[in-house]
Amino acid sequence: MNSCEKVAIICNKAQYHEATLLEKLQLKFHVLMCKRCSKYTKKNSKLSTLCDKANLQALSKAEKMRMKESLEKTN
Repeated sequence: MNSCEKVAIICNKAQYHEATLLEKLQLKFHVLMCKRCSKYTKKNSKLSTLCDKANLQALSKAEKMRMKESLEKTN
């Protein structure tokens, strides 16, 4: 795995507050040096912001099971 791939993983972890302090520092340093990762980080942050504003909600386990059963009946 190259460093840009590692930074993408750290970027995702940082957005969910799962990155360690060392990982955050690695991310910031790499983003300063790499334009591609800088763009990725900005786009990823924007996507997360838009998802938060949209107030998206996931289905509960029970709803997923009902949907699965319904789909299995139609097949």
